Amino acid sequence: MNDAPQSTARPASPEDLFDRLRALGIETETHRHDAVFTVAEAQALRGALPGAHCKSLFLRDRKGAQILVVCLEDRRLDMKALAVLLGSGRLSFGSPERLRALLGIEPGSVTPFAAINLDTAARDGFRMVLDSGMMAAEIANYHPLTNTATTAIRPSDLLRFLADCGIAAEIVVLDPATQRPG
Repeated sequence: MNDAPQSTARPASPEDLFDRLRALGIETETHRHDAVFTVAEAQALRGALPGAHCKSLFLRDRKGAQILVVCLEDRRLDMKALAVLLGSGRLSFGSPERLRALLGIEPGSVTPFAAINLDTAARDGFRMVLDSGMMAAEIANYHPLTNTATTAIRPSDLLRFLADCGIAAEIVVLDPATQRPG
């Protein structure tokens, strides 16, 4: 049984996202590229694209809460330690079906910009967790709802966008949940 929240609205396109950002007076710069599905692929394609490069993890706890953790791309998170840090139950990755139903995006395109697709009813069981290290960067890079582009934005502007989408993001020091080498 699939208990993923269903939305009847058409998911926003990258153009819809850029229109929304412009309407908010938020400046971004977008670079188009071949589709990437992993951090390694993104690193190989981006060249010298400036700013912090980030990844997004779509998670679900055993109580059913949906959590989007957005962090620096080189963070290796320990899921047990992350669950303790976030005060949630055991964490697992959300299914592609749940990702599509809740955030209107495909696997490989997970991004905080997907908040544009989150409907009001689904916000109660949703958490947006942002890495404090990422938020300290001058510029951060995310997919603009598709993995064929990367959009640079100031973290303060990302917070303004999320607030406009009705999301109260949590900025969290993720160091206690980072796996140590070895």
